[in-house]
Amino acid sequence: MSQTADALHAVAVHRSEALLFFTLLQLAIIILAARAGGALALRCGQSPAVGEIITGILLGPSLFGWLAPDLFALVFRSASGEPMQILSQIGLLLLMFQIGLEFDFGHLRERKHQRTVLWVAGAGLALPFALGLGFGWYTAPLLAPPGVSPLAAGLFVATAFSITALPILGRIMIEFQLSRTALGVIAISAAAINDVVGWLLLALVSTLAVSHFEPLAFATKVALVLAFFAFAWLVLRPLVKRLVRHARPGRGRFPPNLMGALLALIFLAGMTTYQLGIFAIFGGFLMGVILHDEHELREAWNIRVGHFVTVFFLPIFFTYTGLRTDVGSLDSAAAWGWCALVVALATAGKFGGSYLAARRCGLGHHEASLLGVMMNTRALMELIVINVGYDLGVISQQVFTMLVIMAIVSTVVTTPCLRLWLPRIGHSLPPAVRE
Repeated sequence: MSQTADALHAVAVHRSEALLFFTLLQLAIIILAARAGGALALRCGQSPAVGEIITGILLGPSLFGWLAPDLFALVFRSASGEPMQILSQIGLLLLMFQIGLEFDFGHLRERKHQRTVLWVAGAGLALPFALGLGFGWYTAPLLAPPGVSPLAAGLFVATAFSITALPILGRIMIEFQLSRTALGVIAISAAAINDVVGWLLLALVSTLAVSHFEPLAFATKVALVLAFFAFAWLVLRPLVKRLVRHARPGRGRFPPNLMGALLALIFLAGMTTYQLGIFAIFGGFLMGVILHDEHELREAWNIRVGHFVTVFFLPIFFTYTGLRTDVGSLDSAAAWGWCALVVALATAGKFGGSYLAARRCGLGHHEASLLGVMMNTRALMELIVINVGYDLGVISQQVFTMLVIMAIVSTVVTTPCLRLWLPRIGHSLPPAVRE
């Protein structure tokens, strides 16, 4: 019996060591590839974040797995993918806290900004949702998996059209030094509203896809989310601000006890929002928002933690998502035609709705165009939605691929448009993003 136990223990140790080996190999490749992709994107006039996104996709089966399937299998399929999944989610949670810290929501005290946020968020949801629902419903007999109802297919495409990529948009805006401007706060606030409603829509559509919808249960979930947000702002905010001011961070000084308390708070908030059904990342973002006016804390976080999050954790998230994406299923001219229509409709819905709403609220042509471009940034938050639809069998491999391409295109165009239009409203481009 003891020999059997020893043998099982030896096997477990060997598996653990193999898992560690391949995880470290994956991390080394991911980090180096992300740095190279970010540098190449910068040379091409793009944001480094865009380069890292595309690099993550290319490390998956779309390119690496297609060119060198045996080597791809050795690197990424020789061990369980759970470590990468967990690390990617932790990194995204910390990034969302960092993004929340970076924004000055004091601008929203002005009534005209509050009105603009609500109009842009509402129009940026309603128009793309309607276009996506129409496209998904109409094309269901041609593109949806057999047996899927046009309503279910249409609702998933509509939800995908409605998403704005809050983490990537926030990072791009930080690079352009928009995070503490009125336009930047309007955009990130409208994007946050879009995403919260989008996740609730995703929960609703997923429920409709797998079971009968229960209005009472859904209303209860919405009420619990709102209650947690109110609790965080009214109860947690004063307590945490008192802790931060007592610790006195700043100028690179970040007391270990404060860092430990903040990390625990971020993780607990993420756990709470996950249990409420709107994903853990919103817990991290909310914790950053309630501390956005603690300038010394923001400075200390950026010096001590921020660079590690963007260099180590974020590329893991990009690559993990890329491993689940295969951009090789569009095998006909008709499929590429449908793909072009998806990109056009999604762009027209998000950009057009946001632009028209901003113009109605009194913004000029260039300001409204900038808001439309920023709201049209979808990136990998889009991939989260379409992965859910694909896993549930509601959208086909072809539609999944079309939506992946749409997400990449809508993100790639953001930086050139910001570079073109920001000088026209008097915003100086930082040296790092100038041509």
